[in-house]
Amino acid sequence: EVQLVESGGGLVQAGGSLRLSCAGSGFTFADYLIGWFRQAPGKEREVVSCISSKDDMTTYAYSVKGRFTIYSDNAKNTVYLQMNSLKTEDTAVYYCNAHQVRNGFMVVLQWGQGTQVTVSS
Repeated sequence: EVQLVESGGGLVQAGGSLRLSCAGSGFTFADYLIGWFRQAPGKEREVVSCISSKDDMTTYAYSVKGRFTIYSDNAKNTVYLQMNSLKTEDTAVYYCNAHQVRNGFMVVLQWGQGTQVTVSS
């Protein structure tokens, strides 16, 4: 069974840090990109960061560049999102997914259940 399980969310004050984890099982980790997405109330889900565990290539949304770092522990089939200098606008449910890009489209293997991140002022 393909599974992605997120953890590490919580309540933090602005300027603080959190580290999210996305643990995958039931599929070959290196064959997929792992992405972090977030969805704030009343807003659409947006991409935050992605990583290729095969070659460690990473991408970041402009809004988090320089504050968030994505990295992978392939031995544990786990991708982390280190979030520093958190802002109130980072408040959202954070989801990870495993996907491939085919002909320019994201083809999702699986989504995680999400973890809430709340940043207070």
